Amino acid sequence: MPGATQPNSVWSYDFVHDQLVDGRALKMLCVIDEYTRECLAIEVGASLRSQDVILTLSRLMRLYGKPAFIRSDNGAEFTAAKVMRWLRDAAIGPAFITPGSPWQNGFVESFNGKLRDELLNREWFRSRAEAKVLIERWRQFYNERRPHSAHRYQPPATVRRAWLDSDNIDARLTA
Repeated sequence: MPGATQPNSVWSYDFVHDQLVDGRALKMLCVIDEYTRECLAIEVGASLRSQDVILTLSRLMRLYGKPAFIRSDNGAEFTAAKVMRWLRDAAIGPAFITPGSPWQNGFVESFNGKLRDELLNREWFRSRAEAKVLIERWRQFYNERRPHSAHRYQPPATVRRAWLDSDNIDARLTA
């Protein structure tokens, strides 16, 4: 399995499931950068399919550049022929974890736990529109203000900016 050595070396993605107060399904696609631990996106919908995965990744590549690898479980939305073809055409290496081994996708699984503990278990969303707003607000807090122990308690976005702003490779390695 590839390891993250700099921003965009490895992204991870996974789905989180929840529900609205009236019981309707809520599905979230979470994408993180394994090096910075930054949450690049939380796509929210009733159901998200392989085409939604492709659209989300396309948008993120325009914003952040292209990852070398993307790690995921073997869910149907990630292993779909359409997604595999898109990854191949984009020259992004898929890195699938061993089935039944979520610890191999530990960065995004840890993130998903924080999302659940800090937001989903504390809120009753009345609509998908409300869920999108509150989830995006939490994502921005997570990236910009929430300290992360992996980077000397700096928020993930600070780590990305320090790495990108640095002309000195030694400073990049200690970010």
